[in-house]
Amino acid sequence: MKNILILLAIFSMIACKNETKTLDYVSLSGKITNPNSKELQVVDKKNVTIKTITLNEDGSFKDTLKVSKEMYALTDGNEYAALFLANGYNLNIILDTREFDESLKVTGEGSEGSNYLAEKMLLQEKTFTNINDLYALEKEEFTSAINEKKVAFTDLKNSYKNLDSSLIATDTKDTKMLFEFIIARYDKVANLYKLKGSPSPKFVNYENYKGGTTSLDDFKGKYVYVDVWATWCGPCKAEIPFLKELEKEFHGKNIVFVSVSVDKKDAHETWKKMIAEKEMGGVQLFADNDWNSQFVKDYGIEGIPRFLLIDDKGNVLNPDAPRPSNPNLKAVLNGLLK
Repeated sequence: MKNILILLAIFSMIACKNETKTLDYVSLSGKITNPNSKELQVVDKKNVTIKTITLNEDGSFKDTLKVSKEMYALTDGNEYAALFLANGYNLNIILDTREFDESLKVTGEGSEGSNYLAEKMLLQEKTFTNINDLYALEKEEFTSAINEKKVAFTDLKNSYKNLDSSLIATDTKDTKMLFEFIIARYDKVANLYKLKGSPSPKFVNYENYKGGTTSLDDFKGKYVYVDVWATWCGPCKAEIPFLKELEKEFHGKNIVFVSVSVDKKDAHETWKKMIAEKEMGGVQLFADNDWNSQFVKDYGIEGIPRFLLIDDKGNVLNPDAPRPSNPNLKAVLNGLLK
C-alpha cells in the first residue's frame, strides 16, 4: 500500500507539472512620467498598431496582448521604445518622456531583449548623431572609424548573455544593413560636402506663392536658409512651427528663409492650401520639376526635410544644415548675423 501511495504521489506531481504551460499572451505594465498622450500604442514591424493601452491618471498602465515573437515599438506620441516581445513574457516598463531613451527601464520575465534594444538605441544615437563628421573624413580614415564603431556594436550585443536566438539573428541583420547603408553613401555625401565654400547650385524662376517667380540670385547679399519639403511629408510639417519661430526671431536681419516644395504638379493646390492654413511665412516656392528639379539633384537630395545654408556671397555654407527644431541652429545663425 505504501508503494502504491508513493507512485500515486509521483503521478500527481507529474500531472501537475504537465499542466504548467507558457501563457499565450504577454503582460505589459509600468508607469510613464510626463506622458505625451493618454494612450500608448504597441506597433508591429509593419507599422500597424496591434494594441492601444490607456494610461491611468498617474501614468500607470497594465494590459495583455497576444504577439508573435519579434520586435515591436511602444509609442507615446512621437516617442517610441523598441521592445522584444513573446507570449509568456511579463514586462514592467518605467520611463520619463523628458529623457525617453535614457530613462527607459524594463524588468520582469523576458526583459533582457528589450533592455538590449534600448541600450543599442542609445549607442546608435551617440554614434551617428554627428554622422556628417564621419563623411567629412578622407575615405581611409572613414573606413577605419566605421570599423571601430562596428566593434562597439558587437561588444554591446556580446555583453548580453541570454538574448533570444531569433532576436540575435534579426538584430545582426539589421546592424549589418545599417552599416552597409552608411558606407554606401560615403562617395555621394563626401562629394556633397566638397560643395562647402563653392558657389551654390541655383534654382531659377520657381513659382512664388505670393505671385510671380523667384530665383536664388534674387537674394544676393543675404544669407539664405532653404527648407526643401513637401505637403505629404510628416517630418517636414513637424518642423513648420520651429521654422516660423526662427523667421520671427530673425526678422529684419540679413537672412531670408526660403521653403522649396518638391510636391508633384497635381498637388499644387494642396501646397497653396497648406501654406494658407498653417500661415507659413518666409518665401514659399514651388520647384519646377519636383524631385527631378536640377537644384534638388545638384544638392543630392534623396530625402526630406533637408535644409541648406547659403552665405551672403552665394556660396554653400552647409549643404545639410541643422533643422529648425535643433537648438544649435540659432547659435549658428546668431554667429553669422552678429
